[in-house]
Amino acid sequence: MRQWVASVAVGFVRACVVMVVSMLIPAVWAGAVALWIWWWGGNPWSGIAPFLWACIGTFALSRPVCRMIRSLVAKWMGTVIPAVYRQPGPVTQMSTGYWWNGYSYERTSRDARLDQQWRTRWRDPALWRDLRFTAIAPVTAGVIAAVPPAGAAAAVFGLFQSSPTIFVAGAVVAVASAPYAWRAVEPVAVRFLRPSTGMNAMTLADRVDELTAQRADTTIAQAAEIRRIERDLHDGAQARLVALGLSLATAEKLMETDPDQAKALMREARAGATTSLTELRELVKGINPPVLTERGLVDAVRALALDSPLETAVSTDVQLRLDPPIESALYFGVAELLTNAVKHAHATRARISIARDDTGVVVEVEDNGRGGADVLPGGGLAGLHHRLAVFDGALEVTSPEGGPTRARMVVPCASL
Repeated sequence: MRQWVASVAVGFVRACVVMVVSMLIPAVWAGAVALWIWWWGGNPWSGIAPFLWACIGTFALSRPVCRMIRSLVAKWMGTVIPAVYRQPGPVTQMSTGYWWNGYSYERTSRDARLDQQWRTRWRDPALWRDLRFTAIAPVTAGVIAAVPPAGAAAAVFGLFQSSPTIFVAGAVVAVASAPYAWRAVEPVAVRFLRPSTGMNAMTLADRVDELTAQRADTTIAQAAEIRRIERDLHDGAQARLVALGLSLATAEKLMETDPDQAKALMREARAGATTSLTELRELVKGINPPVLTERGLVDAVRALALDSPLETAVSTDVQLRLDPPIESALYFGVAELLTNAVKHAHATRARISIARDDTGVVVEVEDNGRGGADVLPGGGLAGLHHRLAVFDGALEVTSPEGGPTRARMVVPCASL
């Protein structure tokens, strides 16, 4: 008996919730009609505003209503209905200074993101799926869920009107339908909110857009890296090698007339050659550290920790040899995070952990700095995010004000 009473009470509450959520958009249109009747003054244009606001309200509420329905179905029945909404892709600044959002070039990042959000929303097939559901749900699940509240209202009406027949009939309808009326929302939601074949195509299209943006990022990064290498060679090793050649030419002329001066020039040339060799090694190390190539990611990170001004501890229980591009991305990711900890967070200690799980390689970097780190467009963390995204990786940064900052890099990899 107690269980039956509980099922009636719970079912009645759930039926009321389903009815209210399903009838939100019809209520907006009912309000528009009432406003139109009240506002009508003989001018046909005076009736446009209420229906315009009703259309705006429908578009604004369609997605929240569908999300609430999915949440209720998952919570009450355990049926998960994927949303599959199209997500805006990254916005990239090109070498021309314009911003590419996947659809058009804009002068500022704000304009590019605003244009991208509107285009993504309007071109998302899920928008029309949600609108279709908000039109169907009120006349299916909404009407059925309204039976218990309607019965209860009839019972109250009969009680106040001293009509036993209406009271009994309303109470019977409310009690008998309460445990079942709310369940109609599940088949309706599954039928009209589940992703269709078009949604799978949309997912593939989003992936193509994402790869296009990543290609643009990679092109820009490669161009910047080439310019950096050219600048380092021109300003460093090339200048020293030119000076070395002049010193050797002068020493050759002075060899017979002034041997002591020639020997001094040759000593300077030897010192210049040593310095040039050191600069070239540092340049090569910045492109691809030899320890990373020879000994792998773990030992390379340990060497990086030894060179860091922070008190850095490296912990790992695995020995990994990954594909060289993945090792390079993770290595330079750790280097970027340690640099940020020193330069921006003013940290004194850091902890690096390297592990693997069912998804792939997981590298965590934590420091005791002041926190407040955020992934900003054009920043170092955004560049690291794009570097990992090339391998379907992800970057998660948790950095509350006051610290600590914890960054987690995850890269799926089958070569473990």
